[in-house]
Amino acid sequence: MNEAETRAELIDPALKQAGWGVVEASRVRREEITLGRLQGAGKRSARDIADYVLTYRNHKLAVIEAKRRDLPDTEGVGQAKKYAEKLQARFAYSTNGVGIYEIDMHTGAEAYVPRYPTPDELWGRAFAAQNAWRDRFAAIPFEDKSGTWQARYYQHNAVENTLEAIANGRNRILLTLATGTGKTFIAFQLAWKLFQSRWNISREPTRRPRILFLADRNILADQAYNAFSAFPEDALVRIAPDAIRKKGRVPKNGSIFFTIFQTFMSGRDADGNSAPNFGDYPPDFFDFIIIDECHRGGANDEGTWRGILDHFAPAVQLGLTATPKRKDNVDTYAYFGEPVYTYSLKEGIDDGFLTPFKVRQFATTLDDYVYTPDDEVVDGTVEGKRYTEGDFNRIIEIKTREEYRVRTFMGEIDQSQKTLVFCATQDHAAAVRDLINQVKTSKDPNYCVRVTANDGALGEQWLRTFQDNEKAIPTILTTSQKLSTGVDARNVRNIVLMRPVNSMIEFKQIIGRGTRLYEGKDYFTILDFVKAYELFNDPEWDGEPMEPVAATPRTLTIAKEPEAEVRQAEEPERGQRVKIKLADGKERTIQHISTTSFWGPDGRPISAKQFMESLFGQLPELFRDEEELRTIWGRPDTRKALLNTLAERGFGGEQLAEMGKVIDAQKSDVFDILGYIAFALPPITRAERVEKHRDEILPRYDAKLQAFLDFVMGQYVAQGVEELDQDKLARLLELRYQTLADATAELGAAPGIRAAFVGFQEHLFSEGSH
Repeated sequence: MNEAETRAELIDPALKQAGWGVVEASRVRREEITLGRLQGAGKRSARDIADYVLTYRNHKLAVIEAKRRDLPDTEGVGQAKKYAEKLQARFAYSTNGVGIYEIDMHTGAEAYVPRYPTPDELWGRAFAAQNAWRDRFAAIPFEDKSGTWQARYYQHNAVENTLEAIANGRNRILLTLATGTGKTFIAFQLAWKLFQSRWNISREPTRRPRILFLADRNILADQAYNAFSAFPEDALVRIAPDAIRKKGRVPKNGSIFFTIFQTFMSGRDADGNSAPNFGDYPPDFFDFIIIDECHRGGANDEGTWRGILDHFAPAVQLGLTATPKRKDNVDTYAYFGEPVYTYSLKEGIDDGFLTPFKVRQFATTLDDYVYTPDDEVVDGTVEGKRYTEGDFNRIIEIKTREEYRVRTFMGEIDQSQKTLVFCATQDHAAAVRDLINQVKTSKDPNYCVRVTANDGALGEQWLRTFQDNEKAIPTILTTSQKLSTGVDARNVRNIVLMRPVNSMIEFKQIIGRGTRLYEGKDYFTILDFVKAYELFNDPEWDGEPMEPVAATPRTLTIAKEPEAEVRQAEEPERGQRVKIKLADGKERTIQHISTTSFWGPDGRPISAKQFMESLFGQLPELFRDEEELRTIWGRPDTRKALLNTLAERGFGGEQLAEMGKVIDAQKSDVFDILGYIAFALPPITRAERVEKHRDEILPRYDAKLQAFLDFVMGQYVAQGVEELDQDKLARLLELRYQTLADATAELGAAPGIRAAFVGFQEHLFSEGSH
């Protein structure tokens, strides 16, 4: 009896007899827990799939791992525990259809049981203490928009843990989930359940709650407003400063309110004095407040916006953040407490819900600068000191330096791929925008645009267009601070760092701009001119959380620029900057070196081989050593057989081409890709291989065959190793001599031509070519 028969004939009837799928609100279903880590060319590793998930009253109570009848009944224990832990199911079962082995994931108790518990029995064991609000929440299913929305397992866990905290009376709650994992979806489902269950701070279901979604940027508030479209239209309210000015008061009719801190901090009283708009709401007006990106000031005891949260102290407040506890955000954790659920960048990449990345590092001969008299001071007063990365484009400008960097990364990337460039200031972002548009291959005038606080509504429009995956223009956005967080652009393939990254929190947020999934996107690339990759080696990247720090009270201050989007870095005055024009000789001798490094999702450096294997799976061991690979590759027949075998095992031409991109070997031979991964051989280009070996190959043949083989090698350089396949010989002869008859008349008999065509390849790939 195979597994499918075991399930159909033994397990399914036993579950039905216990009431699963029969008792109202009980369900039995197979659940795809993870997508499988991205492996390249659209392929993924094996998914985690639970054979049975027992759900009752919208709670996942148990996981069952089934094995075929002739295997031990505990064969599936490991998988059952793994899946139950991911799903936060209280119980795990392993069975072969006869024996049933139960594990209590909370107490650790394990034992055989004679039958499956009924839905009510499992509920009673999982929730021994009665809680009326838990029961009311459980009666409300997730909103799935007619089946088009499906909660991922960690989103379900985050919602359930938050609701459990609310049901137990907790009034400050924190969720920590990596960027790109769908925190807005979680916020929506929480609001939906609270709204439908008529929960409010009175704890009596007499009215629907008033919920506030509080962000620090308009685009984030707008994204959330649009994501909540399943609510009745009259329930949603966007609190905007122009509407407040027009009506002379804040809006109060509605259920779900959306605004930014700056709008709430602005406002004036009848006498024209500063008076924050949030003060027009009674402290108990809102029942539930969601603070998006809460580490950015709302909970900070020195933050301008903390007064808003203090004013609405009676409300249950939920903080959403992508950053684990570190020394620069301890106030967030002191205010909200430890997170009720955490989902990390590492988990997201391993599960296949986030995209892995590689880092391309650049060092130039002008990474720092000391003034010498042959350089021209165009503006300002130069100091006799060494200017370092943090000084450039803030207190000193050297246009040639920026132009060189722009030309360098534009030559590295696929210019059709969406790219974000992080610059030192808004002025620097404008300068880089102009430089990109000067060297681009695109003919569109809006190929690269700037999106910063100063760009206002036009910048917001460009950002929305950039986020639209159906639109190719703009392709590149330059920014300083504004795009480091909360921008849902799924198809970002490159992130260019042209300014220092100031903190670990900011570094993780910037990386989060590229981790979102998109079809055909197997990884993204960070192009690093500022040594930001060193942050991967910082213990804080994957270190232990810090101990809580007590928050201290503070007084409320009023924002001076209430309508402005937040600026996270002070913009230096233009007049304070020194502008330098390099001497001509220096301009012409700027050079750079670059390396590609690979990093695991936990931020630890890994080898190129490890990165490749994480993307593409382990390369089949089809050759013992470098010498055997050279021997195989030097003969068209054995090379073709190896390529066919690789393709059969999942490493076809498309995957191998992707591998070439990862190690920046697009102009190299497939041999170099295999040699680099298997034996760490440095790749060389096809042109370099021919140039190094031409003098060894050609003297072996007469002048006419030399001319033909030189032509063949030119085709190899231009097109790739496929040109050296024996099946291509006739086409190459016709390409060179028009007809096969003309070719043999020039070169001699066909067997001699074929022998030369096959024979020279052995020398092309011999060890001397490296």
